[in-house]
Amino acid sequence: MAISGSELLIADLLEKINKECIAYFNKKFDKISSLPLSASARRYYRIYVDKKSYLVAYNSDIRENSAFFYFTKLFYFNKLNVPQLFHTSEDKTIYIIEDLGNETLYSSVVKSNFEPEFILRNYKIALNKLVQFQMLDTDKIDFEKCYPRESFDYQSILWDLNYFKYYFLKLVNVPFDEQLLENDFNALIKIITEIKNDYFMFRDFQSRNIMIKDNELYFIDYQGGRRGPLQYDVASLLFDAKANLTNGTKSYLLEYYLSIAGAYETIDNEKFKSDYYYVALIRLLQAFGAYGYRGYFERKEHFLKSIPYALNNLDFIISKLPKENSITYLIEVIRKMKDSEDVAKFLFKEKKETKLKIQLTSFSYKKGIPEDETENGGGFVFDCRCLYNPGRQEEFKTLCGKDQPVIDFLESDSKVEQFKSNVFAIIDQAIDNYIERGFEHLMINFGCTGGQHRSVYFAEKTKVHLLEKYRITTEVIHTNLPQ
Repeated sequence: MAISGSELLIADLLEKINKECIAYFNKKFDKISSLPLSASARRYYRIYVDKKSYLVAYNSDIRENSAFFYFTKLFYFNKLNVPQLFHTSEDKTIYIIEDLGNETLYSSVVKSNFEPEFILRNYKIALNKLVQFQMLDTDKIDFEKCYPRESFDYQSILWDLNYFKYYFLKLVNVPFDEQLLENDFNALIKIITEIKNDYFMFRDFQSRNIMIKDNELYFIDYQGGRRGPLQYDVASLLFDAKANLTNGTKSYLLEYYLSIAGAYETIDNEKFKSDYYYVALIRLLQAFGAYGYRGYFERKEHFLKSIPYALNNLDFIISKLPKENSITYLIEVIRKMKDSEDVAKFLFKEKKETKLKIQLTSFSYKKGIPEDETENGGGFVFDCRCLYNPGRQEEFKTLCGKDQPVIDFLESDSKVEQFKSNVFAIIDQAIDNYIERGFEHLMINFGCTGGQHRSVYFAEKTKVHLLEKYRITTEVIHTNLPQ
């Protein structure tokens, strides 16, 4: 059988990873599974060596890797919660780090059903940790190690604004006058570069880059860090589109941040807040560039799903800017974005109040399809037996679809992701219709041979999807697991 070029490349990479395992552990890995691709070009793998898990990263961008190595060692030395760096390859393209698991601040918020007390408690912890990063003695940070820029300066900001212009405005056909927009870009850059920026700026401090392990928050993806203003990372966290914090929560947490940062140095709160919303605007425009590039250009549709939340954030930010400002044309262009047909299809439809409750069930085909105890006569039944059964592997026989090794195993198969996408497309269409028609119950069943691995996995993943997209009541019943 012919082997594709991509398969050869992966085989070659796995051989290189094994070489680094031998160099560090004195043995090859026992097991390996690939992690889902993210927005970057980095590839991540979870390896197991002597029953302990580690993450292995591959990235051909050596300068970016070098920045990550430098900051990881610096933060770890200063007892900040980042993954421990165990080993780097001689050519600096492969490195082994601590495995922090799969749970992020964002995924935990979704699992909590966006429970306000849970959000406030964990976001306060995150802000406390953020201040510790920001207030490191900058005289002890070698900003020449930063990549691609040492500071959030004119060039950095212009890159972000052009990213927004060429990868969002142009791609979604929002009309604008090139010179007038450029004038406002320069005016906004002038405002930002006059803000004190003698702090470490994380750059992408958002809920998906905050991991939760053993009830502690850990921080990743800081290789783009540089010197910058305090406001940027606060805005990154609080205006994180999919987390969709209420405006009241954003304002409360901003005041909380000012109270803890003020314990480190004197801060003019009113000046900070007047600058904050300009910085937040820059952050959001950069994010729109990413939604356009990753969503429209790279066809990664999940980036496009952030657009309606981010547009709401832009409305809030603009409402906080002075009525007399130097970026009126930019604001005019931003308000035109909702008129774009390419953007309009992602905007929220006016949602009705709904009483819809969804029951998710996993079951074993050996014991039959669960009965619907309502008067509706049943719902969806998805047969997961078309996918490889983890139960055939000895190490998974006592585990279930909620256990991380089983999740890793399933998600290493592209057919699982395809199956999941197809399921979500079908049930979303039904749920939208049920909400519109005022229905109160929908049953969604997932079956597999034993009701232990595949069906449990899909029921749990569907729960997260429904909480994230609809935030409606869901109940999960695993008929073949101990209750």
